[in-house]
Amino acid sequence: MTTELGQGTGPLAGVRVVEIAGIGPGPHACMILADLGADVIRIERPGGQLLAGGPHNLLNRGRPSVALDLKRPEAIATVLELTKDADLLVEGMRPGVAERLGLGPDDVHATNPRLVYGRMTGWGQTGPLASAAGHDMNYIAITGALHGLGQDKARPHFPANLVGDFGGGSTYLVIGLLAALLEARVSGRGQVVDAAIVDGTAHLNAMTAAFLAAGTFTEERASNLLDGGVPFYDVYETSDGRHMSVGALEPQFFATFVRLLGIEDEAPGQHEPERYDELRVLIETTFRQQTQQHWVEVFEGTDACVAGIIPISEAAEHPHMAAREVFVERDGLLQPSPAPRFSRTAATLTTPPSAEAGAQTREALTAWGIDGVDELIASGVAVQV
Repeated sequence: MTTELGQGTGPLAGVRVVEIAGIGPGPHACMILADLGADVIRIERPGGQLLAGGPHNLLNRGRPSVALDLKRPEAIATVLELTKDADLLVEGMRPGVAERLGLGPDDVHATNPRLVYGRMTGWGQTGPLASAAGHDMNYIAITGALHGLGQDKARPHFPANLVGDFGGGSTYLVIGLLAALLEARVSGRGQVVDAAIVDGTAHLNAMTAAFLAAGTFTEERASNLLDGGVPFYDVYETSDGRHMSVGALEPQFFATFVRLLGIEDEAPGQHEPERYDELRVLIETTFRQQTQQHWVEVFEGTDACVAGIIPISEAAEHPHMAAREVFVERDGLLQPSPAPRFSRTAATLTTPPSAEAGAQTREALTAWGIDGVDELIASGVAVQV
């Protein structure tokens, strides 16, 4: 059975995914799967999700939107029917909610034992906080990651929701889904993937844990090699109020950096920590003498490991990003291209985000082989907008 809805050309072409719609990391994971060619059907509540974003929500691209009232037993039966021929199911509800609805792992595996059941939560399926509410910064707070973020010694700074929701969350959910799918193709048996943001974030932070164990890391912000504790790995302001990123860690890169900055003759040595304050002031003073564009022209393309810091609204215009088409315009939206890239089964963008929940209910359910779709819509179990 095939469908033109959301069918991409990537390496996951032929993989079928049922997504019980949520917000944040769950949709991001399903966007990745759809970008890579999977046939994903998104099940939403009538009226849509909080923060759904409508036609501008890129996290919902690549798959049709089906609106079902999951308070109705007929809707639950429809979802179970969809899972019979699916490879993956993704849900992001609090522990126990899917089971109460009749959509838990046991319910699904009763008719499709090879299905991989992905669960996306912040705290995980077990533990004393499993049933508590939370958001990205709460999850990364207890992993040790948030404590060290930022260059302000007085307080930590959180990087929006990149580290938790999308770094430790959706990325690890996709890894788990694909690993379990590969195993299921061999064993014929599915399993549950418990993807918790706390687990993934802790795993992302493995290098810091290693530094701590080795005694080469201090838990004071802006005091270590990669957090602004050294002047040759930091951010500096230019004369026009913009900034440059400096990552000249290796000796040869540091040598190139101070030479191109024009301070080679007066700069202290790279490994003279007692003179780091002097070196930092020298770098700061020099960068403030010229605009960002000037320094970009001096450094970009060299081995100094220096790059201008630009907002996302300008990123698509950067020559390197433009050459690789990291961002593309599709359906009137400037958006990131699918990643990563494949030499033989290139991924492509397919359907744009739906303007409303249920925009493709009839078409998608029919394409997935559901009988009596018009009756479901007429009864209010399904909604077509």
